[in-house]
Amino acid sequence: MTTARRARSLTRFWSDRPLAFKGLVVVALPLAVLLVALVSLYLASMAEARAEADVRRAFAIQRDAYQAHAMLAEAAAGVRGYVLTGEERFLQSYAQAEAQLPRIMDRLDTTIRDPIVRSQFEELRRLSVRKRDGLAQIVLLVSDAAAPRTDDDALTAALTANKLVLDRMRQQIEDLQQRESVLLNQRMSRVEAVRDRFLAVTAVSAVVGVLGSLAAVYLFSTGIVRRVRMLERNAGKLARAEPLADLPGEADELGRLARRLTRASALLRAREHALRESEERFRLVVEQVRDYGIFALDIDGTVASWNLGAERIKGWTSTEILGQHFSRFYPPETRDDVPQKMLAQARQAGTAEDEGWRLRKDGSRFWANVVITALRDGEGNLRGFAKVTRDISERRRSEEALRLAREEAIAANLAKSAFLSRTSHELRTPMSAILGFGQLLELDEEQFAEQHRSAIGQIMKAGRHLLALINDLLDISSIEAGGAELALEPIEMGALLEEVYGLAAPIVAAAGLRFDLAPCDQLATALADRRRVIQVILNLVANAAKYHRTGTRVRLSCRTIAGAVRVEVEDDGAGIRPSAVPRLFTAFDRLDQEDRARVEGTGLGLALSKSLVESMNGAIGHEAAKPGARFWFTLPCADATARDPATDAAKFPGEPFACPQT
Repeated sequence: MTTARRARSLTRFWSDRPLAFKGLVVVALPLAVLLVALVSLYLASMAEARAEADVRRAFAIQRDAYQAHAMLAEAAAGVRGYVLTGEERFLQSYAQAEAQLPRIMDRLDTTIRDPIVRSQFEELRRLSVRKRDGLAQIVLLVSDAAAPRTDDDALTAALTANKLVLDRMRQQIEDLQQRESVLLNQRMSRVEAVRDRFLAVTAVSAVVGVLGSLAAVYLFSTGIVRRVRMLERNAGKLARAEPLADLPGEADELGRLARRLTRASALLRAREHALRESEERFRLVVEQVRDYGIFALDIDGTVASWNLGAERIKGWTSTEILGQHFSRFYPPETRDDVPQKMLAQARQAGTAEDEGWRLRKDGSRFWANVVITALRDGEGNLRGFAKVTRDISERRRSEEALRLAREEAIAANLAKSAFLSRTSHELRTPMSAILGFGQLLELDEEQFAEQHRSAIGQIMKAGRHLLALINDLLDISSIEAGGAELALEPIEMGALLEEVYGLAAPIVAAAGLRFDLAPCDQLATALADRRRVIQVILNLVANAAKYHRTGTRVRLSCRTIAGAVRVEVEDDGAGIRPSAVPRLFTAFDRLDQEDRARVEGTGLGLALSKSLVESMNGAIGHEAAKPGARFWFTLPCADATARDPATDAAKFPGEPFACPQT
């Protein structure tokens, strides 16, 4: 049980390894076996080479030893011949031995490595030296002309000693050869053993290589090929939208790919199901929509589908209209060109929209909004068109009625303005006469009784009030009619505010209030009508003074903002109720009439001021102050058309835009 569990654990470990690791193992295992086999073969061949070298060395030692002995023997024979005959030709072998024997001994000294053979060689070399010295002595004795030839005793002794040395050398060489023969047998046995091991290593390496290759093939097949085939079958099932077969849950790349493929299959099936449901809903929506005619056209404009909305709007059933060209819905005057133009525009721009008359089955006309959209596949090829038609006849009738009502309202407004203008002109003539006679009476009011003087004052007061009302009506009428005469010019606002301050100071003082004038920006220069600007400021200051009941002051100021001059009139009174703010600039609408009945006014001041400011391309408004109210209006700078506030802000960051002084 433990062995089986261990095997499963190893199998699981192998399956969870990454493909790079598995590929490395599959490739490296045969290579490692091959490398080990090659190393083993190399070591075996090296051992065999060393053994063969030892054998060759043994043969060389034997050869050189025999050669040294033979050369010395030949030299000794030659010397004896020389002794007996005195002829120097017998000394050739001796000379040859003297020339070659040192090289042979040096070669033996280099070749011999066995300690026993080395000791025998040293003795052999010592004897060879003695032998050579002895032969040299004999040659010297024979060749010395001064020595008597009768000294045979010395020569005989030398020959005898030399023979003994040669015999000992022969014995020493035989011992050396015997030792080398033993070593040679050992080395030959070692060579055979090495060859046997070489053959064994070769056989083992071949077996291990085959087993390693089989193991690599097995690992590759079980770890990769089998699972790749399963993935291939699952891919085919995925293409056929079939459920995928479960794969083992390995943690390598193939396992992760299998899990992702399974999740992708589930996601695709879910999306396919949702797509089918969506297509079914869309089909039901298109078929059941009754307010829009939705149908498809082929690339030539022939009707290919038809919904209930199209049937309701146009009157044809699907069996009657399918296969017909959609130009059938157009009246004769547009049938020949408009349908083709719309298809061409849809081909080029992707969509085309048009409004115009269309025909029903019964020949009646209706005003329709039509949108044609080109339908293209994934490669951009045109497959047809979708056409949406909506009956907007009722909307067209409403728009036509609204246009007529607007024209009537404009005409009525022009008539009103003309009526007010004519009426005001007609009223000014008798009013001027009334005020003229009233002024004459004022010149002689001391002659009248007190009650008569009071009546004259009431007449003049009422006349001036009516004259102001008439003047305001004339101004509003002329502005609305576009006939207001404006003399736009650069105005230095600082100087103008000082002038207005002098004119309005008595009005503010009469109300018991303090009038403050804030310094104006030096570069505040507006493009406006001077007389109209003074009129607007006086209106705002007069209102602040008249309706100021709880505060102590009125403040007039001016500053520059981006591309404009802003004038402000502020008081510290009770302010204006938020609910009444939208009605501030409405003509004849005096706010809080019950509280302001004792204050004279026409209800036209703010409305007139608004019209005047807007006619000078400005704006006017109200802000709540704490406490009190603040009325403001803006006028364009004198060179606002020549300067861009955004450009100035970029050039001078952090600095407010100021109108340049003219």
